[in-house]
Amino acid sequence: MKALILAAGLGERMRPLTNTTPKPLLRAGGKPLIAWQLEKLADIGVDEVVINTSWLAEQFPEALGDGSRWGLQLHYSCEGATPLETGGGMWHAMPLLGDASDSNEPFIAVNGDIWSDHDFARLPKAFDGDAHLVLVDNPAHNARGDFALRDDGLVESDGTHRWTFAGIGVYRPSLFVGWREIIGEVQGADETPPRFKLAPLLRAAMKRGRVTGELHPDRWTDVGTPQRLALLNAELADGIP
Repeated sequence: MKALILAAGLGERMRPLTNTTPKPLLRAGGKPLIAWQLEKLADIGVDEVVINTSWLAEQFPEALGDGSRWGLQLHYSCEGATPLETGGGMWHAMPLLGDASDSNEPFIAVNGDIWSDHDFARLPKAFDGDAHLVLVDNPAHNARGDFALRDDGLVESDGTHRWTFAGIGVYRPSLFVGWREIIGEVQGADETPPRFKLAPLLRAAMKRGRVTGELHPDRWTDVGTPQRLALLNAELADGIP
C-alpha cells in the first residue's frame, strides 16, 4: 500500500514560524512533525510515500532526502506557488498513487500537520467503498465537528453528533470519478492543474453509502498554531505518551 502526506499548505496560522519553515517540518518531540507520520507508515509496511509540496517546497527533499533512513521511497508532488487544496493536491499526486482507469487500489493519506497516537495498523487495507476516515473528539476550535458516524460504520455529513475528521484516511482513486461534475463551478477547478477541496467529493460519496469510518478516542492534535505546537512539544518532552 502506498501513502500520501499532505504537506502543501501555506501555514498562515503558524506565522511567524512558517515564514522560513514549512509547517510539517516544524519540530515537536525532537523531530519534524512529518517524521512522526513517516515512522508510523514505515512501521506498518508502507514502502512508497508521496509528499505534496508548495510553500518552501525545496526544503522537503533537503530535510527528508529519498526516505531511505525510514526504509521508504519518497516521491515529491510539487504543486507550484499556489497549493491545490486537498482535492486538487490528491488528484495531482494520483499518477504516483494509482489511477482509477487501471487500478483502484486504496492508499493512505495523512495530513502533515497533525500528531496522533492512532495506530495506523488499524487502517483497513481492503474495504467496500471509496474512503475510510478516522474521526476524533471535537477540539475547541472545531466544536461543531465535521461528520457523523453511524452504528454500522458508515459516515454521513449530518447526524445527532458530528465528530472531527482527524486528517487520517484511506482512499480509492474511484472517489474522484466524475469529480468535475461534483465540484461544479468553483474557482480554480478549471485551472491546470485544477484546484479544489476534497470535502465535496467525500460528501457525495457519503450520500451513496461509500464512506466508512472509525472513532479514535485517544490523543490527536491539529498542530495549527504556535501555541498548539508549543503545548505538543512540551507534552512529548515530558514523555506523554
